[in-house]
Amino acid sequence: MDIFGIPLPAMLSQLLLGLVNGSFYAMLSLGLAVIFGLLNVINFAHGALYMMGAFLAWMGLSYLGLSYWVMLTVAPLLVALFGIVIEKTMLRWLYKLDHVYGLLLTFGITLMMEGIFRSVYGVSGQPYAVPEALGGAFNLGFMMLPKYRAWVVLASAVVCLATWYMIEKTRLGAYLRAGTENPKLVEAFGINVPFIVTCTYGFGVALAAFAGVLAAPVIQVSPLMGSNLIIVVFAVVVIGGMGSIMGSIFTGLGVGVIEGLTRVFYPELSATVVFIIMAIVLMLRPAGLFGKEK
Repeated sequence: MDIFGIPLPAMLSQLLLGLVNGSFYAMLSLGLAVIFGLLNVINFAHGALYMMGAFLAWMGLSYLGLSYWVMLTVAPLLVALFGIVIEKTMLRWLYKLDHVYGLLLTFGITLMMEGIFRSVYGVSGQPYAVPEALGGAFNLGFMMLPKYRAWVVLASAVVCLATWYMIEKTRLGAYLRAGTENPKLVEAFGINVPFIVTCTYGFGVALAAFAGVLAAPVIQVSPLMGSNLIIVVFAVVVIGGMGSIMGSIFTGLGVGVIEGLTRVFYPELSATVVFIIMAIVLMLRPAGLFGKEK
């Protein structure tokens, strides 16, 4: 069966591969949305922290023999601690200033991190093997779907939905939102707002590191892996609405699927389709699809 002259199996294959890419977009844009939505910081270092998570997984295996499953927990925690240091020593002083100062600071951090990893490991990339438990593939009839890619989609969906539930539906999430909107009032109730802000930034960058560990077996671990992806992720956040948690999740998955379909119908456009969508959305709805108009 063909659709517009394209065999159905080929189209379904690209849809599934697009869903995998969309899972990474959703995870990364979710971390950006959490940090911007709750702290009003445009965290350009997100891509570098994603790269750092992947490199920590690779170093844990190469130098210490730590398995993928161990590093899936340890790497995000280590990156979260690194992010907490950044927030306490640098970002904290910029909250009352224009967004551009935070953007410039995190951009500088990105350049330093990429420079350090490039000087030590070069730019060729390091291979990271798929964990043995997730080797092989599922036979879907129209394609062989690697088990690891199915795991990426599942893990991303669980983490994204859990994050949304925590921020939107729990008392902790209410404290986070209230602490950023009216910190003095929240402090009057005995809640440590600076501590909440620090933990929020740490959690946001931990999401980036988690995505980096997930990506390590899919692509080679390289100092440039974050910078190659962050511009697309920023476009996803803008389309969904800056600071919108659910917008980041749905838009990330949707952009991945649209990219997959574009590779089938018009491959030359697949690298730029997200920016075309962003331009159209900004013209029709400047706050983004899920953003709130001011």
